[in-house]
Amino acid sequence: MPTQATTASRKTSARSAATTTRRVAVKKTPDAIALLRADHKKVNDLFEQFKKTRSAAKKKQIVSEICLELSVHAQIEEEILYPEVQAALKDKEMVPEARVEHQSVKDLIAAVEGVEPDGEDYDAKITVMGEWVKHHVKEEQNEMFPKVKKSKLDLVEMGERLQQRKDELMAEKMNGEMLPH
Repeated sequence: MPTQATTASRKTSARSAATTTRRVAVKKTPDAIALLRADHKKVNDLFEQFKKTRSAAKKKQIVSEICLELSVHAQIEEEILYPEVQAALKDKEMVPEARVEHQSVKDLIAAVEGVEPDGEDYDAKITVMGEWVKHHVKEEQNEMFPKVKKSKLDLVEMGERLQQRKDELMAEKMNGEMLPH
């Protein structure tokens, strides 16, 4: 026969399991920095996949995904993150530079989006795009993000807005609507 302690222990375990299940069921939106870092990692992984593939069809598919991810990522940063960072940090250098870097990447996206992989120039454009993105990511993660974390910005609330806007833009893109470049 179970003792009172055993019964209490089972009830505590059951409550703990139920709480854990509820926590897992609710999708927690990452804060702004975590969301943007995850985007950076995803795009970096795509560039690595591109380097390793020889198939023109696979290259085209990977580049399409890179262009989608970068276009949406740049747009949510420009619409939400950058204006708020610029205001909170009274920044006159980091954000304008980031916008110029975004424009350079957008120009390369326009040059390769929907284009058939046709050899060295195509691969070179993707390689250069990857290098620019890597440089941009390094500056954001090493310079901008630490300053943003120290600011008074509500990164959890901003993460929710970034995620919501990202979901909207992805849905638009998937439905064939064009994003402004």
